Amino acid sequence: MKQGVSLKKLCSTIKISRSWYYYKPIDYSIVDNKEELEKVSLIRKEYHKHPFYGYRKISLALKNQGLTSKMVRRLMKKIGMRAIYPKINTSLPNTENARYPYLLTNKKVLAPNHVWATDITYIKLNGAYVYLAAVVDLYSRKVLSWRLSNTMEANFCVEVLEDTLRKYGIPAIFNTDQGSQFTSDKFLGVLKSKDIQISMDGKGRALDNIFVERLWRSLKYEEIYLNSYSGMIELKEAIDNYFQFFNKERFHQSLEYATPDEVYYGAFAVKKAA
Repeated sequence: MKQGVSLKKLCSTIKISRSWYYYKPIDYSIVDNKEELEKVSLIRKEYHKHPFYGYRKISLALKNQGLTSKMVRRLMKKIGMRAIYPKINTSLPNTENARYPYLLTNKKVLAPNHVWATDITYIKLNGAYVYLAAVVDLYSRKVLSWRLSNTMEANFCVEVLEDTLRKYGIPAIFNTDQGSQFTSDKFLGVLKSKDIQISMDGKGRALDNIFVERLWRSLKYEEIYLNSYSGMIELKEAIDNYFQFFNKERFHQSLEYATPDEVYYGAFAVKKAA
């Protein structure tokens, strides 16, 4: 690849997807039978659409085809298929910090500000990585507040938490993963000072915080992977524009095609009228 030309721009210029750039032919002779070959074909098709998917997301995409996470993982390993994006762990625990139980099992979220959740994702920018934290209201899926940082220190997570509390009040429950940013004394101290119940995802249970994971997926599919950014200022502007679209205009099937703002503010309006 020509020095100084990004892979995204190169693939766009010659009109191929990045999955084709990374693709290596599969040796189908290692597949044991016809049934297994059909499953590999389904996995390969999904992989070409979303080459940044690991086995968990591919198995979620193919769950209606009867493929389990264990099955997808085994077959991907067998044929040497893996996601093309670097696997950065944004949830590194600190074993000395406090842990709290997961409170959302079979929990019905009843109204805005009943349960909030947060998480961190990474975005590649000019050969380095920056980190995005956001707080989401689980009832409405509304993105309440967010921050972008070039480090994963706890301070920027504390800032986004405090900003959300100032703007939207106090939730009953706040859910995080077990990352060191969220188990730090600073972060937990803010929650405790407001008498907020603290909930934490179980270790290795990525689906415990599925609503925030879906937000990251939407952001990256619909904005980040489609564009390139010259620096932090341009990236911040793009994320701000996207989250405004996400809250105010984007229809959500899980909300019966309403927008998060309609659900969040509409629920308060109905309560007030009653």
